[in-house]
Amino acid sequence: MMLSSVRLLQLALPLVKNHGFTRDALARSVMALPLSEAHTEPLSETSVSALFGSGDSSRRNLIKAWLDDGIRYMDTMPPGSSVNEVLRARLEYNEPVLQFLPEAFALLASPQSGLPPLDLRPALQHASTIADKACRITGDKSLQLAWYTRRMSLATIYSVSELHQLTSPDTAYTFLETLLHSSVSFKSSLNEVDLFSSYIVKSWRGIINSYGIL
Repeated sequence: MMLSSVRLLQLALPLVKNHGFTRDALARSVMALPLSEAHTEPLSETSVSALFGSGDSSRRNLIKAWLDDGIRYMDTMPPGSSVNEVLRARLEYNEPVLQFLPEAFALLASPQSGLPPLDLRPALQHASTIADKACRITGDKSLQLAWYTRRMSLATIYSVSELHQLTSPDTAYTFLETLLHSSVSFKSSLNEVDLFSSYIVKSWRGIINSYGIL
């Protein structure tokens, strides 16, 4: 039977908590297939490259699959959930793999060709996707520029909370709640959207630099 990379990526996700965002986790995914299909040995390096990409490309694909799964996890929140509850749930999703996230974020921010500086567009996409999902789940009805500023403010709050979670996981949820309660009503201006973006970038730089990865 031909192996599906999409299917194996999903099977690799539970393995990340023990093996990290690694090619080894991807190789072991075939051992998590149903009993009638399961392999007794991990995939070879050649097979991992053929299915998921060579080198760090395979790891990036695993990280992106994990991030996509995190968005789906947010969809499990019941109707009527608050923004705090939805963002808290997304932070909870991080818990099993917290120790591996700084390196994963650093890899996503590493340029795939050429030299640094870091490519922090994935940081903005990560935070903005979570904020947009939180707004959709909670029924946010903001219009026009307020639609953007609402999402960017939540993206900033989430990013800062995620950085806090990596350095102080025991107080992450209280920290998130405090930020949400103390946040002011932002004016609808393009300058503030730029300001939010800069905070998100600084948060990811903080995550990466605090662990001395890059």
